[in-house]
Amino acid sequence: MPDQIASNPIVVVPARMSATRLPGKPLADIHGEPMIVHVWRRAVEAGVGPVIVATDAPEIARAIEAAGGVAVMTGSQHPSGTDRIAEALARHDPARRHDLVINVQGDLPTIDSAAVHAVTVPFAEPDVAMTTICAVITREEEKTAPSVVKLIGSEISPGRLRCLYFTRATAPTGPGPLLHHIGLYGYRRAVLERLVALPPSPLEQREKLEQLRALEAGLRIDAMIVDTVPLGVDTPQDLDHARRMLAPR
Repeated sequence: MPDQIASNPIVVVPARMSATRLPGKPLADIHGEPMIVHVWRRAVEAGVGPVIVATDAPEIARAIEAAGGVAVMTGSQHPSGTDRIAEALARHDPARRHDLVINVQGDLPTIDSAAVHAVTVPFAEPDVAMTTICAVITREEEKTAPSVVKLIGSEISPGRLRCLYFTRATAPTGPGPLLHHIGLYGYRRAVLERLVALPPSPLEQREKLEQLRALEAGLRIDAMIVDTVPLGVDTPQDLDHARRMLAPR
């Protein structure tokens, strides 16, 4: 990756305690460690760059620091994880040493470290403003589920797409695979700062998908196709599933 394009990435994991369906989930125990520590560790294992956890909860900060990580305290007013990331980055790196920001969601304890690395690949092209990942949908029920966000894009090289749209609908129509969008992002730092300064866009508000703000602003998003969708923990059932997946062998 050329130094002049992306010389110093940083990984930021946003985490808050006020999830409605599973309150306190960042501290949910998974085999003796809080879930947020599992996510932090996998982000570290990716070897992309230093990892910080952005949080408004002192107990989350204490858990990360006890594991040897770095936590950055933020305000509690943020409407999204992206806004929390932007504040944490400004606090942690006022000298602007880091020019590339990787956003790993704090509720993905099974995330593959290779997927974290994958979002850095498209930044070798200077026109790429933002990156993400996706996987081919293999379960029929997911093709029509509004909870599964579909990525629509044009292939520009094997395993890599130019993103055209994101939707909760079943799309595109016709023969061919559907792609499950995975909410892991990379941003050029200036792009991140521009996005959080913009108001929510019309399609973003309609689909309830924040990434549409970037597309409506004319920004280029490229996506890499990965093999599997990590488990997002939103419910007690998801948490039980994560515990089974991460059980010591």
